[in-house]
Amino acid sequence: MADFFYDNQVRRFLIQFAKIFSNWQVTKGKDPAGNEILVRVPVMYGDSSRQASTIIANNSASNLPSAPLITYYISGLEYDQRRTQDPTIIDKVNVRQRAYDTETQTYEQTQGQAFTVERLMPVPYTLRMTVDFWTTNYNQKLELVEQIGTLFNPALEIQSTDNFIDWTSLSVVYQDGLTFSTRSIPQGTGNPIDVLTWKFYMPIWISTASKLKKMGVIEKIISSIFIGKSLTDIQDEDLLLGTRQKITPYGYKILLLGNSLQILPQAIAFDPSNISLDDPVPPNTDIYWSSVLNVYGTIKPGISQIWLQNP
Repeated sequence: MADFFYDNQVRRFLIQFAKIFSNWQVTKGKDPAGNEILVRVPVMYGDSSRQASTIIANNSASNLPSAPLITYYISGLEYDQRRTQDPTIIDKVNVRQRAYDTETQTYEQTQGQAFTVERLMPVPYTLRMTVDFWTTNYNQKLELVEQIGTLFNPALEIQSTDNFIDWTSLSVVYQDGLTFSTRSIPQGTGNPIDVLTWKFYMPIWISTASKLKKMGVIEKIISSIFIGKSLTDIQDEDLLLGTRQKITPYGYKILLLGNSLQILPQAIAFDPSNISLDDPVPPNTDIYWSSVLNVYGTIKPGISQIWLQNP
């Protein structure tokens, strides 16, 4: 049995679709100074079903539904075979993160973790939406149509998520017809709220869970192939390792005393004969290994090595 998987993919498109119809305003009379009174039109999900209308009216026939109001709901979800691609394809994306310092909460300049994301081909669907505009007069209806109608020329692009790995986040919203009024002639003795119905559709993708693999970084390679008497002969083999470059950083000298390696300036002088066979006193210098090696790379404990070779 497959594991449960739910990623709110359709729900995220609904949220982005609702934001298209948010923060629109209509006029509702004038104040004593003669200025227009602007009222923000709320947006809510749900169709005009009999049960929802009863709840809005507080189960009373004497209460009128609130207006202006914008409601939206899913009117259809269809499989779009025209956009079907190779269903067996697996796309691999390599992602490398920057190292993150938890103490300073900042990103460093070095590389952090690396991952491989295997994405399966998503399934194409067409999501159909219906939007109802509940208004109290024709002026409010025309105000909403004039503000919103200019957005879809011919379509409006939306994005369900800002994840750059998600290749199903982009979609567009198309118009699919408009019914200007729900009132019939004759209207009768009542005066119901006039509703404008606007239909839209979006080509979306529904994908399965992706496989996330953590990549291991090769820090050290041990080879058992050699052409000489020992493994150290492989260091001089240009065919296997390529042409080596021997660099003396800034002409510095080094002094090896026991298990300690000290870097020295080029102009410093010390007695190399050591007739007394006593440990010489390390010369006093203000040069540090970190300032020299940072020019060539980063020191990694347990990985970085310094090889000394006799002339």
